[in-house]
Formats: sequence, C-alpha cells, structure tokens
Amino acid sequence: MKSGFLEKLVTRLDRVVPGDVQQLVTRLIRDKGFLEKVFEALHEGVIILDPQGVIDFVNHAACQFFGLDPERATGAFISSQIRGLDWTVLGKPGRTISRDLEVFYPENRYLNFYLAPIDDTDDAKKPLGYVMLIRDLTSTRAEAEETLESERLNALTLLAAGVAHEIGNPLNSLDIHLQLLGRKLRKLPPGDRKPLEENLATAREEIQRLDLILKQFLHAVRPTTPHRERQNLHALLHETLRLLEPELVSRKIAVHLDLAESMPPAMVDPGQFQQVFYNLIRNAFQAIPSDQGQITVRSRVNDYEYVISIEDNGTGISPEHMGAIFEPYRTTKSSGSGLGLLIVRRIIREHGGQIAIESEENHGTRVLIHLPHSERSVRLLGSSEPVPVIDL
Repeated sequence: MKSGFLEKLVTRLDRVVPGDVQQLVTRLIRDKGFLEKVFEALHEGVIILDPQGVIDFVNHAACQFFGLDPERATGAFISSQIRGLDWTVLGKPGRTISRDLEVFYPENRYLNFYLAPIDDTDDAKKPLGYVMLIRDLTSTRAEAEETLESERLNALTLLAAGVAHEIGNPLNSLDIHLQLLGRKLRKLPPGDRKPLEENLATAREEIQRLDLILKQFLHAVRPTTPHRERQNLHALLHETLRLLEPELVSRKIAVHLDLAESMPPAMVDPGQFQQVFYNLIRNAFQAIPSDQGQITVRSRVNDYEYVISIEDNGTGISPEHMGAIFEPYRTTKSSGSGLGLLIVRRIIREHGGQIAIESEENHGTRVLIHLPHSERSVRLLGSSEPVPVIDL
C-alpha cells in the first residue's frame, strides 16, 4: 500500500460519502493483512517500533531469533524483551544503526540488526517510528571460520614440508658421514674401537629417531584420505590404552571404562582413529597434576551415531584458552606443539563426525566424539522392520 493513498484519503475524508467508508476501511485492513503475511514469510526478522521503542509488530523470524512471544512482545518496550539493547542509545532521530550481536537463548546465534527511522515528511526530527531488520549470520560465520581454519592448515602443511626438507637433508648428510666414520673405526685396534663404536651407535640411533619424528609429523599434518575398514572401536581403544599403560601406571592414574555392551563395527581408518584416542587420552592424563587422577571413557551407540566421551578430573581449561583451543601452536604445555587437537578434529571431520569439548577450570574436561553410522536404519510408520539406508 502506497503512502500516497493514505495522504489522499486524509485530505478528502470530509468528502467521502458514508457508504464508501466501509469499503475504504476494508481495503486498509486487507492491505495491512497482506503486508503482515509478507513480513511473516521473510527469513529475516522484522520489528516495527514506535518513537518510544515500543514494539508495534514482530514477525515469526524475529520471535525465533530472540525467543519472543508475539502476544507479550507487542506493546512492550524492546529493551524489556531483548536484553542488551538500550533504546536510549539506539533510538535517536535521524540515525541509522547496523550492529552485530550474539544471543544465547533460545539458541546460540550470531545476528546482525539494521535499525532505521521511518521519517515523517513534515518533521524529519520526529520519526513516525523505527524498523529493525535482523539477519542470522550463524552459518556464514561458521563457514568463514572453517575457511580460515582450512587456510591455516594449508599454511601449516606448507611450513611442515619446508621444515622437513631443511631438516631432512642435514640428517641424511650426517648419516652418510657416520657410516664413513664407522668404516674408519673398523680399522682401529679393538681396544680403541669399542668405546668409539658405542658413541657412534648412539649418534646413529638418535638420527633415526629424529627421522622417525619428522615422518610422523608430516603424516599428521598432511591432508590424507582415510582408508576406511570395518573396525571395532573398543578394540582400538584397548590397544591405545595398552600402549599408554606405562605412562598411566607411572602417574598413578586410574582409567574407568563404561562401554556399551554391543558396539557394531564402524567404518574408520584404524591408524588415524588410534591416533585420535592416543592424543585425547594423553592430553587427559597430562592435565592431571596429582596422583589421584582418574580418566573415564564412555561409549554409546544409537541408530544414527557412535558417541565416545573421554573425561578427566584434571585442571580443566580456562575460558580464555577455550576460544583458541583448536588453533595451531596454541598450548598451555611447556613441551607441547599445539597441534594435537587440531589434528584430532581434522581426522574426526574427515570421517564425517564432530568433536565437542566441555571444561570447567579446576574441575576437569570432557571430550565428546560424535561419529555417524555409515549405514543407518530408518523405521517406516506401521512397520517394525528396519530398512537400511546406505550413504553414497
């Protein structure tokens, strides 16, 4: 409905015959209903306010964003309905505002709102009201974060390749020269040769160890396609605990297992998922300072996913570190590289899963792995027979 129609109606109201008034009112109601339907169909939130910040209209999308009841919100001050919005600051005539905000109820969302005055043609300093348009930026922000993470990982991979090349060449050269020294030592008398050969053997072992560390590091950060096989996740977990048993015993840390009685095989890369368990359990016991530590590993399975949690009663993670926990080279350990969790998340995501971390400072940390089934069962209504659905 054009504003010109209302202006003409007001100027000619004294000339309208009584019989036409009903038709005009009907047209106004119809046009108002049409506009409301348009606003309700929008995915963006729309809030119409009067000059004092009282809500005249709020559409369904805005109610979803802020958890509003439309009946209660209409006629209420916007500051009382949306916490954190100060109308004395926002509602200034002649000013248009665009801001980002984060809401935590009813869902954690990142929003952007645009607030503009509805100008009065006679007095621009006294607006007729305000319109607020709200957009949901949550998915856009998540995509931007994933893109940034991918760029960081690519940069890390290039850096790793460069470091491997620069370190690998001197290591090969050292190994060749040690072989030459070994040949010369064999020409010495046995009494003089034995202590030197022991030193030479130690040096060669250390070079081989450095070469192995370098290969493992490159394998960890280089993007790889998982070689999936049907594997028992519990068997991989037990094998990982067997490898870590000496460290767990030396630290006097108990491991409590609360595993599902029946765990169907999962389609995973066994080497990569063993690395996931190894890194997470090692992180857990390294976060426990005392000898009274405990790690609890739980597993559950339903029709859609496997859920594995690894929980410790260690020092926990501070809020300032939680925000950067997956960033490379961010670590609270004096000897850590800050790559463990980054690599773990990459492996889990390549398997189609997700990782979540819950932590309270001085009370411990829980890591949750959600891994989808490669085959899911759906149940048709009225039928008790499951129908397999295979992901392509």
